[in-house]
Amino acid sequence: MLSERHIATETDGSDALWIRDLSRIETFYGRLVYLAGLRNSDNGRYEHYGCSPGTPTNLMVSRNLKRIHETIFRDWIGLSLERKKADIELYIVTLDQGDRRLLVDCWLRLEPYKNLVPASFQGPERQRHISDFEAILGLLKNLYGVASPDQVA
Repeated sequence: MLSERHIATETDGSDALWIRDLSRIETFYGRLVYLAGLRNSDNGRYEHYGCSPGTPTNLMVSRNLKRIHETIFRDWIGLSLERKKADIELYIVTLDQGDRRLLVDCWLRLEPYKNLVPASFQGPERQRHISDFEAILGLLKNLYGVASPDQVA
């Protein structure tokens, strides 16, 4: 698991708030979800609560969150398929959502995992993430008895 110390070595020391936030998220996948959620889909910048858009502080925050997102994604890509599957299963358990079949069905139809890749990662890293996640989804689909996405209304 990625530690506060590990994240801190990848940053310039001004990231204590985000490091603390991320250290509370148990899974790599959860951290990717969190960080991708801070990225504005209209401009690609990362935005954190408490920072006004367009300010020098906001630009620094965006750069730092981008760097942290890239670090965590790089670590995620380096995990074995088995480790990724275990991480995703832990993520599902920590969601406390209840109906795991519905969650997997939504992932199959909406493909939110594709939005977790930092913009700076294209080509093989992006494709590896997608293909690994889709392989894991195939296993989870069978595990939770999810019908094919085209059969679900």
